Amino acid sequence: MGPAEAGRAAGLAGPLGELLPPVDFCCAYGSTLLHARPDAASMVDYILGVADPLQWHSENLERNPGHYSGWMARLDTGAITRLADNIGVGVYFNPFVEWRDKRIKYGVVRMKDLAMDVLTWDRFYLSGRLQKPVHVLVDNWDIRKVNTINLKMATSASLLLLPAEFTEYDLYAQICSLSYMGDLRMLFAEDKNKVKKIVEGSFQSFQLMYKPQIQEYIAEGLLKASSYGQQMAFQQDCGASSTIELFSYLPWTIQRRMQGRFVSNCIVSFPETPTRTVVSSKEVAATCVRKALRRRVMVSSARQAVSGLLASGGAVAARYLGKKISKAWKSRTI
Repeated sequence: MGPAEAGRAAGLAGPLGELLPPVDFCCAYGSTLLHARPDAASMVDYILGVADPLQWHSENLERNPGHYSGWMARLDTGAITRLADNIGVGVYFNPFVEWRDKRIKYGVVRMKDLAMDVLTWDRFYLSGRLQKPVHVLVDNWDIRKVNTINLKMATSASLLLLPAEFTEYDLYAQICSLSYMGDLRMLFAEDKNKVKKIVEGSFQSFQLMYKPQIQEYIAEGLLKASSYGQQMAFQQDCGASSTIELFSYLPWTIQRRMQGRFVSNCIVSFPETPTRTVVSSKEVAATCVRKALRRRVMVSSARQAVSGLLASGGAVAARYLGKKISKAWKSRTI
């Protein structure tokens, strides 16, 4: 995760703590981080990690019943957590919350679910968020340290998808694109230039985030780096041994799925470690990664969209979707 600006972060965390019950993790993310003076109509997005969502929502309903849609506020907190867990991907969002001079959206997730997704990509929802620069405001579980595993897996998957030669920008754009593969919103409700804007707007943060992974892969001989203006250019070894090495860094959930779906193109070896898969070529590895991630993102984005629709109610959901479609339309007509 990108380094937070200490003074700015400390100033934000305190007031936010006055609004909401205590949390174990909090980060701000999204397009508003890319602009020094974001549009007043834009929402500031937060992810909140809590140990017990049932207890947290119970306290928050007492403090801030207006944050919830009318029908959700009338239900018990168990209905809120069941909606997030059984229909969504474990995250419950409250959008369009007016706070001071801002409009915010916050998603609440169980800490163990957050950690599991970061480490295994089992949902590939929040893990995708944390592969991009965010501002961490609270981190009682040391998620930033845990997230280094997520960053290494994202780098490995992206290298498998990239050609033999590419630039530093290409690498970050590919990493950024991982969590949008198969996302149904990208068809009609997202800015078509979203990845470009994210990478260009936070290029230095990407550099700081991924410098350790790049240096490690250079030391291992997987990458060779050279200067390319203000950034680096890379050459990667596309041979069998390097491909197998990169493939082995992917989360076991992805490797297991690949073994099941692509067994005709993959050779399962190492009997003492049955989840280790050796792919026959870089092209096969890229196909496996692309199909597995598209499927995972498609399912998670669809489930979370349905969950958000039910949680927000018709009017709020239509308002939110309308804003998304408007931004997407503008990006396609410029």
